[in-house]
Amino acid sequence: MGFKIKRNDQIGMFFFAAFVIGTSLIWFFEERFNSKQWKSSPGMRYKIVEDLLDNKLIVGKRKAAVIVLLGEGEVYNVNGKEHMEYRLGIKPTFFEEKREKLTVVFRYDVATEVIHSKEKLK
Repeated sequence: MGFKIKRNDQIGMFFFAAFVIGTSLIWFFEERFNSKQWKSSPGMRYKIVEDLLDNKLIVGKRKAAVIVLLGEGEVYNVNGKEHMEYRLGIKPTFFEEKREKLTVVFRYDVATEVIHSKEKLK
């Protein structure tokens, strides 16, 4: 007696395998955060910012530690909180170009929030 797989099971296995392979390829080719690369290639930071955010490398760190990791950013104050902003470069797309930035919000010298934002270029 042979082992026979039903057609619906074959289709389900195909889609599951495609999902696993696709997810693995995305993870394999995704760029990892690297402090040296961040500091030396500011126009290409958009490639590694997701890894920085996903791994929560900033929130809870003291300002001095953030500066060691990311370098000096543009500093300004809003509502008594210090903000340090980093430009991420412009990701090439076929649609409208957007300039990306990362803003680290400090309260009492500790990073409390990280904001990844995009603004349309005119």
